[in-house]
Amino acid sequence: MPETIHLWIIEDHKTYGERLVRALNRLDGISCTQRFTACEDAFAALATEPAPQVLLLDVGLPGMNGIEGIARLRQLAPNTAIVILTVFEEDDKIFRAICAGAAGYLLKTSNTEDIAAAIRSAATGGSPINPHIARRVLEMFSKANIPHKDYGLTPRELDILKLLVSGSTIKDAAAQLGIGYYTADEYIRSVYVKLQVRSRGSAIAKAVKEGLV
Repeated sequence: MPETIHLWIIEDHKTYGERLVRALNRLDGISCTQRFTACEDAFAALATEPAPQVLLLDVGLPGMNGIEGIARLRQLAPNTAIVILTVFEEDDKIFRAICAGAAGYLLKTSNTEDIAAAIRSAATGGSPINPHIARRVLEMFSKANIPHKDYGLTPRELDILKLLVSGSTIKDAAAQLGIGYYTADEYIRSVYVKLQVRSRGSAIAKAVKEGLV
């Protein structure tokens, strides 16, 4: 990971957004260079500027809302980790954000240290989720009662998937399984293909929802 994490924020609340940018920019290793008040403004910037490593995204925005914006952001910046930062705790919004490809889901009640830790985790391939939200996700998916489907995952692919669900990075998963980083990455890519997903968040959501781990 580069020494300094390149961060963008999409947040329309002027006071909160400005305060958050100032607070994060005071920390070592994080540089927030852009704050937008709408998804459309970020889309335009991505046409001319390098994509950030991490993007904090509000849900309630003017124009296109944050959850709807995830798909377009992932098209324009496929390597950017998108972390939702919002006041909304509704099950539907949480589920839709994760399935759309969000790498994490935080509440605005989180303090600066927790938000910074989530940014660092997302930048290294983690899936930071507020503990309260994580419990809600597990409860929500456990009630879905969707029949188990065999996706043809091998025992090692299931091991990798379990570690993803637990929040491990590729590097952590490789170390725990005693395999190389690139071997672990190949297993994860195979899992994505078999589950027919394109992101870590979607793989985790599908794994938990369908009882694969």
